Amino acid sequence: MGRNKVTVIGAGNVGATAAQRIAEAGLADVVLVDIVDGLPQGKGLDLAEAAPVVGHDARVIGTNDYADTAGSDVIVVTSGLARQPGMSRDDLLIKNAGIVRAVVSSAAEHSPDAILVIVTNPLDAMCHVAMAASGFPRERVLGMAGVLDSARFRSFIADELGVSVEDTHAFVLGGHGDTMVPLSRYSTVAGVPITELMTADRVSALEQRTANGGAEIVALLKTGSAFYAPAAGVFEMVEAILLDRKRVLPCAVLLQGEFGTHDLFVGVPIVIGRAGMERVFEIALTADEQAAFDRSAAAVKELVGVIG
Repeated sequence: MGRNKVTVIGAGNVGATAAQRIAEAGLADVVLVDIVDGLPQGKGLDLAEAAPVVGHDARVIGTNDYADTAGSDVIVVTSGLARQPGMSRDDLLIKNAGIVRAVVSSAAEHSPDAILVIVTNPLDAMCHVAMAASGFPRERVLGMAGVLDSARFRSFIADELGVSVEDTHAFVLGGHGDTMVPLSRYSTVAGVPITELMTADRVSALEQRTANGGAEIVALLKTGSAFYAPAAGVFEMVEAILLDRKRVLPCAVLLQGEFGTHDLFVGVPIVIGRAGMERVFEIALTADEQAAFDRSAAAVKELVGVIG
């Protein structure tokens, strides 16, 4: 009974930083995979050499060969092209679909019991590609986006009200991107809805900033996109799975009637543990919220249609 094993596909900023967090927490041995020769090997070695200082014994290796990923408990997929300024998430669609299809089928073959955590954008559509490529049941194909969107929303709420981020909770539903649905009446500071703590226009401004969170960072960086917070989101999901924590986290999952939606990956709160998605945490929505959710689902459906 060795340590858990996590494969991270894509040794770019998100993948390498996620690998760092997982290894440094001593959560699992990590295999970093990339198509570029030397890149995962170099980053893997660099991470391994930090272990004596940080004080963990997790093994980190880099490879170009999926045979090294065999028997993984979790496979995190970050590979794909990052968004450039002015590029919509949809521009990425066809190129990233091809990449995700290829890497997931290779990884799933070597780790047939793994749980997939998809990070590549456009997120919700890539989950469809990953599920088709792996043949895995819906419980084992999860998209990381809501955790990131919630983290952004929480950081803005804490900033606005001058309180600890730890006492903020945010509720975000829907597709990852411009159509996401931040649910402010369920977003709280120490249990108090933020709608009681700030004016409607401030709430709306924070919701807007959350929906545009990725684009805001792309515009500032100019040559890349966010990776520290996305990697932290990956870590939170991987930890909930490996430690069977039953966390309630917003993740993209295949809905089968929940929230009135069928056969689409959309972000909703789920209970997440060793089996992956244990159940959808379904809540009643107001008519306005349901309409926003339906718009978000329709946007996802359109992307899935483009991939065919």
